[in-house]
Amino acid sequence: MPPIVVPARRLLSRLRTMMAGGNASLQAIVSIVAGEMVAEVCSAYALRAGEILELRATQGLNPQAIGHTRLRVGEGIIGLVAATGTLLNLADAQNHPAFAYRPETGEEAFASMLAVPVRRGGRTLGVLSVQNRVARHYTDLEVELLETVAMLLTDMLAGAGTDPREGFVGSLPRQFDAAMLSPGIVLGPILLHGAILAPERLLAEDPAAELARLQNALRVMRQGLDSLIETQRPVLSQDGGQAPHDILDATRAVAADDGWLKRVAEVIRSGLTAEAAVHRVAQDFRSRMRKIVDPYLRERLADLEDLAGRLLATLNGGDAVRGDAAGAILLVRRLGPAQLLDWHARGIAGVVIEEGSAGGHAAIVARALGLPAAGGARGAIDAAEAGDQAVLDADEGTLILRPDPSVRDAYERAMEARAMRSAAWATLRDAPSRTRDGVAFTLMMNAGLALELDQLATTGAEGIGLFRTEIAMMARGSVPDVAEQAAIYARVLDVAGDRPVLFRTLDLGSDKLLPESPRPEEENPAMGWRSLRVGLDRPAILRRQLRALLLAAGGRKLSIMFPMVATLSEFRQARGLLYAEAARVRPAPATLEIGTMLEVPALLWQMPELMAETDFISIGSNDLMQFIFAADRGTPALAERYDFLSMPMLRLVRSIVERAAEAKVSLSLCGEAASRPLDAAVLLAIGVNRLSMSASSLLVVKEALSNLDLGAFRLFLETLRRTAATYSSLREPIGAWARDHGVKI
Repeated sequence: MPPIVVPARRLLSRLRTMMAGGNASLQAIVSIVAGEMVAEVCSAYALRAGEILELRATQGLNPQAIGHTRLRVGEGIIGLVAATGTLLNLADAQNHPAFAYRPETGEEAFASMLAVPVRRGGRTLGVLSVQNRVARHYTDLEVELLETVAMLLTDMLAGAGTDPREGFVGSLPRQFDAAMLSPGIVLGPILLHGAILAPERLLAEDPAAELARLQNALRVMRQGLDSLIETQRPVLSQDGGQAPHDILDATRAVAADDGWLKRVAEVIRSGLTAEAAVHRVAQDFRSRMRKIVDPYLRERLADLEDLAGRLLATLNGGDAVRGDAAGAILLVRRLGPAQLLDWHARGIAGVVIEEGSAGGHAAIVARALGLPAAGGARGAIDAAEAGDQAVLDADEGTLILRPDPSVRDAYERAMEARAMRSAAWATLRDAPSRTRDGVAFTLMMNAGLALELDQLATTGAEGIGLFRTEIAMMARGSVPDVAEQAAIYARVLDVAGDRPVLFRTLDLGSDKLLPESPRPEEENPAMGWRSLRVGLDRPAILRRQLRALLLAAGGRKLSIMFPMVATLSEFRQARGLLYAEAARVRPAPATLEIGTMLEVPALLWQMPELMAETDFISIGSNDLMQFIFAADRGTPALAERYDFLSMPMLRLVRSIVERAAEAKVSLSLCGEAASRPLDAAVLLAIGVNRLSMSASSLLVVKEALSNLDLGAFRLFLETLRRTAATYSSLREPIGAWARDHGVKI
């Protein structure tokens, strides 16, 4: 990469001198830029109200065009740059499809054009461009120099005593498509986390002092990393192996890498603050490396993003996140369930996870909390600025940044209508769970936190079909002792009363880790050391939990199920540990039911033996789906590729239903398929009449099933099944039948 120190230093020196003399004006700025870049034209366009870009200053075009030449956002090359937020480097601008001729400018004599957006965070404030008569592409040096000036433009206007918002009123609304992770609508400010935030101070008074600040921040950051690494080493050494240590050492090496730090120092010497230089270099690396598919280089990119964020936080005095969390929409690139619990405690009203999928555990926790959430809104972090007003419509999979007042008003009305509908559901809560033609079904709720227990009453759930015991531990940040665990489980049973509760033993691993736990080095964590495998390899943890559950029962009915069982022998091992603890605890439970989650396909070929030894089975559709289709449920690119309503899955579930009926074993389904009305209707039609779902979905599903003529629907499904060979998913024809028959599923 060519150095930019000499031209940038000279340009910024001239601008500082001009500003110090009180002569800073937009016209003077474009004149200096034209001279330094040997450009025959330099022009600045400002965003006006109504999404209009107005020529505000120019060196080289007709000065009479200033204040008169205007382009709509998206119109012409200038408008296209503003709309997309990306630069255009054109050797023959007039033959570009977006070129819009404005005769008053006199620009027909100029062939080449370089246009860059003027942005602060995600706000497009205007466009800065240079032009020349000769047809050529501008060099990387020229591109970087003009981007640097664009980055400084609003700061220089403010430094000259001009309100940077004058002529730059408002910023463009942006809409992003996403996938629903948890239903709901939220209006509120954006809270950015994990993004490299734009610095507030850009120009440096004393480059030498900024270099000293950089060195001090580097020292503090490296000390923090060293402390973290050394703290984790003893924990990692308990399990042996060198790979985790190598990862930590690689992170330390990237922090000390002279390559990117020299670039930061160069940019500081050109006249930027330490924060602005770190931000400028990090964004440059990111824009170049995000196009690379090589896994190693992408990991290096992630390391650089993380370290740049740490360094900026250190330079800002530890302020890594700006803004109040209360009522905010958290916008993140990646998020684990423990982090989500922490943010929820701080008061966020919704969350958007750029790399989130409906099957991820953060999404499951969001649904359990009733927290509106969406995933896959690519580009949202780059386009947003902390504090931007936004609308999160998780129901429709939409995130709108900086919505127009009319759009905001429409969503406020939609939220009022939703509240009225919730009031109408209150009568449905106490109604019998029966289809229109009288077929009974059972709807239970999934839970994992004490704050969810009151939803048993508000939803009319007939029990807790899945209590995720690990969620409370992740919220706490550690594994409680036996007495503390017993108190948690006893409260669940107290609130549930006569309603059944199915406790699932610890399902840690994959993306569900306690905060102090090191992440195992696994290429496929979802299929790695997790869940019951951890419990059987560390039996002391599992035995303490089983003892706590037995103590919590206190002579009441107790149902325990084991997750991720792959072989009958694993089930027998876990059951043996439970029996051993049960022999020591008094009073014994009134009844003790032992079941298993059906998530691992290997169990399908052990069903006769399993059915003979288990009291109940709960199908975990999330994991079963990902293992059947070899598609990681946490990969956004695969989120819509495979459907639960496909013939392979429906045939599989139907076969499980038949075997459970023959063995007289209770069967339920507690995966996310149960929370979707269409899927729930199909499950009921093929014989799964016990469904457990997030509390936020329960009354929606109950309303749909209550309006369903199950007999007619079964006849349709049977006909469809005979002709479904050509369908990769049955969702569309089933949905069409429902619409034709006025059934809201």
